[in-house]
Amino acid sequence: MAYPGYQGGYGGYGGQQQPGYNPTQGGYGAPPPMMGAPGVNPETQRIFAVVDRDRSGKINAEELQHALVNGRGQNFSDTACRLMIGMFDQDHSGTIDVQEFDKLYTYINQWLNAFKSYDRDGSGHIDEGELNSAFQQMGFRFSPNFVQFLVHKSDPKNHREISVDQFIVLCVQIQRFTEAFRQRDNEQKGIIQISFEDFISVALSCST
Repeated sequence: MAYPGYQGGYGGYGGQQQPGYNPTQGGYGAPPPMMGAPGVNPETQRIFAVVDRDRSGKINAEELQHALVNGRGQNFSDTACRLMIGMFDQDHSGTIDVQEFDKLYTYINQWLNAFKSYDRDGSGHIDEGELNSAFQQMGFRFSPNFVQFLVHKSDPKNHREISVDQFIVLCVQIQRFTEAFRQRDNEQKGIIQISFEDFISVALSCST
């Protein structure tokens, strides 16, 4: 799936002055001066310094979580933050440096702007109808029952809507399963035969 390269504010979508950046949480203080990182925008470096709460020069999922807020005024979930860190953590250390963060920053902004375009009523979350429209724009043709299942899975308490962090996790997982399915769909018929072990390996690899 390809998402438009919009450039918006950093962090979650919820109507804050700086969407998704929560400067009052945790008492960050002024970030220390940073040496310029080659190829990284100075503004991105400044944000990195603020999110890097322990001044280690690396950001982990917990630090990222403190900096991202969804449309419900809640921090992004552990699952979403670990997923996004893992996608850009090239050395598998569980952390990202400023260059990797620069790519994550762009990636998050793309998701936020995509989410805003699908959130037609500006509520800060997406309901079944909006999610179905989003999938159609991405090129998927899911049944209403399946879309309802996805909403219920993402929002087990109210079964009504999903926030931006839940949306990111859901779409990344669907993308991963789609790629795994496509690799096995040699005749491009939309139907595959799969062994039990292969099914388990796909499920485990696509869900992490």
